Amino acid sequence: MSATTAAAGTWVRRFHPAPEAPVRLMCLPHSGGSASYFHPLSRALSPALDVVTVQYPGRGDRRGEPFVTDVREMADRLFAELQGWDDHRPLALFGHSLGATVGFELALRLEAAGTAPLTLFASSRRAPSTHREGEYANIEDDDWVLSTVKELGGTPQELLVDEQLLRMNLPVLRADYRAAQGYRYRPGPALACPVVAMIGQTDSKVSLQEAAAWRTHTTAETTFHWFPGGHFYLNTQVPEVASLLRTHLLPPAAG
Repeated sequence: MSATTAAAGTWVRRFHPAPEAPVRLMCLPHSGGSASYFHPLSRALSPALDVVTVQYPGRGDRRGEPFVTDVREMADRLFAELQGWDDHRPLALFGHSLGATVGFELALRLEAAGTAPLTLFASSRRAPSTHREGEYANIEDDDWVLSTVKELGGTPQELLVDEQLLRMNLPVLRADYRAAQGYRYRPGPALACPVVAMIGQTDSKVSLQEAAAWRTHTTAETTFHWFPGGHFYLNTQVPEVASLLRTHLLPPAAG
């Protein structure tokens, strides 16, 4: 199976094909998010990078499939998906919020298999070894879930103005929150690839100390970038983020 075929299959979507791009970037969405969240970033990076975006089970065109409520299981299944690709183009990972934790676990599996990613971009996520006790204590409370989502600012406007539609998304949000709630870092070998931590300046979900702890998860370089905005700074910072990704992943002439 070719990478092009795989990227049109179950797990990933390719919005802007870039067959000549020297590097592939896999984007992993946040809690409640879908592959389409990265459509603007994919457009901004094409054709310099081949962007593929992950579609988790239980949402969008996969709404009929059972949710995956365990981060490690998600990483296992994504790793298995990648093993079917016969295109060995260099791969970088970009995970936003929960997606950064999934990306970290996927990177561990790739490195153990001898196919280390070029870089892990960890967006709006504290380091795996940090934990906030009781963060999801009210996960069964619908109103709490909805107010949390609204406060973070990542919900599409069409959902915010339609309470019924927003509540229909509750099972997706709760499933992803369960995955985040149940995740605990297991001490082991650090990554060998660089980590780029990307944080919104007013993000209440990631402190400076929690972001700095990404340094302990790689033997390579860790860099930090701060953007105007909160947890979903990417909504308004696509050009800046795209420029940063090109700088890290492409030779100067290719960027």
